[in-house]
Amino acid sequence: MIDLPFFLVASLVLAVGLFAVGLFGLMLRRGILFQIIALEIMLTGPALAFVAAGAHHGDPGGQGMFVFVLVLAASEVALGLALYLRLGRLADVADSDSVRTLRH
Repeated sequence: MIDLPFFLVASLVLAVGLFAVGLFGLMLRRGILFQIIALEIMLTGPALAFVAAGAHHGDPGGQGMFVFVLVLAASEVALGLALYLRLGRLADVADSDSVRTLRH
């Protein structure tokens, strides 16, 4: 059996927990803003795992991947909020299920 340090195991368990909470939030909530928040929570899980693995191995590549995940999250939020504001102005839509009814 591989003997892993406690901080690595605890960090990875926390990362899996954050990803699971975000996934369940994404599947259960229909509001677009809540889905964007759930996606952000989902992205913090792998980011934490990258940082913990990089710290364990003494490799700065984990921090580099964390920066990449932050850039990805920022672009996702910018695009999601832009779509949300545009849908709100055009059709007063706040629910992701009602977007299907906007087809012409």
